[in-house]
Amino acid sequence: MNIQKQEFTKLASKNKLLKKLALIVLAVLIGGFIYFKSNPNDKVADKTVKNSANSVSSPKASLTVTTVKPQRTTLNKTLSANGNIAAWQESSISSEVSGLLLSEVLANLGDHVKRGQALARFASSTIEADVAQMQANVAEANAVLLEAEGNANRARSIQDSGALSQQQIQQYLTAEASAKARLNAAQATLRAQSIKLKQTIVIAPDDGVVSLAPATVGTVYTSGQELFRLIRKGRIEWRADLTSADISQIKTGMKTQITLPDGNNIQGIVRSVSPIVDAKTRNSIVFVDIPAGSAKTGMFARGNIVLGETQSLTLPNDAIVMRDGFAYVMQVEKDTTNTLSSKITQTKVHLGQRTGTRVELLDFRTPDLEFVESGGAFLADGDSVKVVGKAAK
Repeated sequence: MNIQKQEFTKLASKNKLLKKLALIVLAVLIGGFIYFKSNPNDKVADKTVKNSANSVSSPKASLTVTTVKPQRTTLNKTLSANGNIAAWQESSISSEVSGLLLSEVLANLGDHVKRGQALARFASSTIEADVAQMQANVAEANAVLLEAEGNANRARSIQDSGALSQQQIQQYLTAEASAKARLNAAQATLRAQSIKLKQTIVIAPDDGVVSLAPATVGTVYTSGQELFRLIRKGRIEWRADLTSADISQIKTGMKTQITLPDGNNIQGIVRSVSPIVDAKTRNSIVFVDIPAGSAKTGMFARGNIVLGETQSLTLPNDAIVMRDGFAYVMQVEKDTTNTLSSKITQTKVHLGQRTGTRVELLDFRTPDLEFVESGGAFLADGDSVKVVGKAAK
């Protein structure tokens, strides 16, 4: 019995201890709740959250910029084209005699020659021998004619006396006519051989520059075989290739600026416009005179034909941002949610010609807008910026 009472007493004391611990924990929890509920630091936290929300809705300006407005600039309205440099006219100088050996070449590629200047010589010994023979034939025919004329004159003087028959008189007269014909034939053959002898010297048909010289000493040439090619007067031209839609804008006398492959620029004048359009390419050719010696024939060149002057809106080159192959400008507008900053609107533009440090804006009709002068590549659509000044025009 005593043992049971002792165990019961121990169990009752444990239960009392557990109840006390539970009451202590409950009191701590209730006190902590009341403390945090009434703590003023919670209001500060709420304000911090609100301020964070406000900062998200009204971002601070991330970059300071200078703005610029489009400016009206006088530009030359031009039409771009591509084309080849070619000779104004070329003369092909060929051999006029056949079967003769070329003995001397007197002109080289690139030489400036004058009209009538000797360019080459053929071996002329055989032609000279033929000329000497023809001269002898002419002399012989002339002697025969003198004898025939004498006989014919005597026959005429005694034809009424009856000393000679009519048949004999007619024979003398016929011999005279035949001698004249043989003399004329011999003289014609002599002239032909003299022309051949003259043709053994190849001469320039006009002033110009030798652009091709395949003539080789020691070669036997046939008639018509090319020996030289000559750029007449040394004149060259740019043959601009234009579409049928653009060709109607071109007039004779328009100025042209041509850029050569080495980067040098030369000036030209439109001489004429082709009267036809190629049926395959639908393009036409504009012939532009350029200074002699300023370029080489066969060069490919780009150029601009000046159509006239125009007033266009331009911006500095630094205000243009190139992205993904397109041109953009960063327009600056007031931010309605934050008066201390401005908002960026990325605007796509089409560019025209460049003049100095400025570039033309095509299809742009609003001159009062403001754009970021430089540094636009670091900005994106919707960014906030702070405007610190306006660029001088």
